[in-house]
Amino acid sequence: MIHVTLPDGSRREYPGPVSVADVAASIGPGLAKAALAGKVDGKVVDTSFTIDRDAQVAIVTAKEADGLEVIRHSTAHLLAYAVKELFPDAQVTIGPVIENGFYYDFAYKRPFTPDDLAAIEKRMGELAARDEPVTRRVLPRDEAVAYFKGLGEAYKAEIIASIPANEDVSLYREGAFEDLCRGPHVPSTGKLRHFKLMKVAGAYWRGDHRNEMLQRVYGTAWATKEELQQYLTMLEEAEKRDHRKLGRELDLFHLDEHAPGLVFWHPKGWAVWQQVEQYMRRVYQNNGYQEVKGPQILDQSLWEKTGHWDKYRENMFVTESEKRDYALKPMNCPGHVLIYKQGVKSYRDLPLRYGEFGNCHRNEPTGGLHGIMRVRGFTQDDGHIFCTEDHILAECAAFTTLLQKVYQDFGFTDIIYKVATRPAARIGSDELWDKAEHALMESLRASGCQFEVSPGDGAFYGPKIEYTLKDAIGRPWQCGTMQVDFNLAERLDAEYVGEDGARHRPVVLHRAIVGSLERFIGILIEQHAGALPAWLAPAQAVVLNITDQQAEYAREVAKTLQNQGLRVEVDQRNEKITYKIREHSLQKPPYLLVVGDKEKAAGAVAVRARGNKDLGVMPLEAFSQRIASDIAGKI
Repeated sequence: MIHVTLPDGSRREYPGPVSVADVAASIGPGLAKAALAGKVDGKVVDTSFTIDRDAQVAIVTAKEADGLEVIRHSTAHLLAYAVKELFPDAQVTIGPVIENGFYYDFAYKRPFTPDDLAAIEKRMGELAARDEPVTRRVLPRDEAVAYFKGLGEAYKAEIIASIPANEDVSLYREGAFEDLCRGPHVPSTGKLRHFKLMKVAGAYWRGDHRNEMLQRVYGTAWATKEELQQYLTMLEEAEKRDHRKLGRELDLFHLDEHAPGLVFWHPKGWAVWQQVEQYMRRVYQNNGYQEVKGPQILDQSLWEKTGHWDKYRENMFVTESEKRDYALKPMNCPGHVLIYKQGVKSYRDLPLRYGEFGNCHRNEPTGGLHGIMRVRGFTQDDGHIFCTEDHILAECAAFTTLLQKVYQDFGFTDIIYKVATRPAARIGSDELWDKAEHALMESLRASGCQFEVSPGDGAFYGPKIEYTLKDAIGRPWQCGTMQVDFNLAERLDAEYVGEDGARHRPVVLHRAIVGSLERFIGILIEQHAGALPAWLAPAQAVVLNITDQQAEYAREVAKTLQNQGLRVEVDQRNEKITYKIREHSLQKPPYLLVVGDKEKAAGAVAVRARGNKDLGVMPLEAFSQRIASDIAGKI
């Protein structure tokens, strides 16, 4: 007898081996129809998978994350099937699931066009409508190599040939198309109904620029029509909010081929930068951090001691002087340890908190660069806390509370918390890891946070909390982090004198709230669609005179507000006031102040708020109070 335990704890008994599909059918016809895959003892498998021993079994439907993963994986195969039907000479390579969708790489004699993409998507719909069964078979590696060579699929044969000779490989067939894959897949193509092809891009075979260029077709797939439409609507909104587009339109920054991956900040963009940096500097000052500044270039020997030279060398910019090798720092932590080591530290000095707006450089590949979101040179709100093991819980709890306040001030209230625990390859005793992981989880509980656990995703030197914020259109951005490090103090010989008079290693807590300032400003631009709140806006108000008769008064208004610490521009051009209003409205300042003869005589301003809201005429002092309230309230 085979005993199957279901997620609700109920048990079912079968006289012999039974498939996942049979288990679903025995529960009910509705579940049998909805089943996309199964989960047997925690592993996702096809519905055809045979259960031949007692097991924990769950039926996977489109409602679960695992079900969506199977849909997207299977839709990638459906894409390849359609391409082979329409373009028989195309060769298939790989087609994995990615965030929100999938892609598949093809080798073909000419670039795919938008019309090709439309035809492929249409054929995918037709193949799905056939509701062809998806079946699996297993072949010895060498037999599979010969099979795909016989089909003319050289890339697929090369992939299989790289698998150890003694291993079997699994193939999945739907209709006339068969592909190499570990699976699992949906039971039939009819389960794939809500998808869309998005774009074509170039991609090197196996990610190596020395290899031939392939064509990568991207697509998205969802469980329901509504979810697909919501995603497409979100993409449309994201395109309107693209920080690269808004950066040009609002004259905030530009990127230049003379400095790939580095940002040229314009006066308006640098004004935004300064507000973010000065705000974070006040956060340092008000929460017990001492601001420090380390050098940009450090000797290779230091990076060898920290392990970066072995593990991160390809991402570091290096230089040489007087026969010594140096590297531009990709992170700030080694410099902070060297500062910590100056002078003897006592347990009474701990916890010791250092903060730095540290300039870092990382040699990111050109294809990975993305506006100011992913660059080669960036500045972090980087901090390191040197403490004892007993301090970890309190420091992490205080940090989470602080991070929540900062995110709220910037307009983000939806935060995802994740604790990444010990990986298989790690340093430090299990007792130490137990203590650190417990402290991280308890710190989140103490802050009232629900969190996920990512088993095995911690760094080799310690566990970490990842803080991910959601923006106005629901996109996640992982910005903040709190990492527990048992390793760095040992490698760089950092110590403190304990209460017992002996030397001890401090624990190093690596922490960041906004992370890269460049990236965070890009997120802010997209969060607010360029219409930054008054406290962040590069120009908080623009004064517009109607005729030359009010030019001097317009300058006086601007000067009065500037003396109050506001960022104010004046437009005294000899243009119609309607033209000025329209043109400046496109720059999205919080307020436009129009002055004519009546306003001049009354010492007042006619106020227009962003969004073409006419607030009427008010004394200049009343406007000053209004915008001061906006700034204080971070709105």
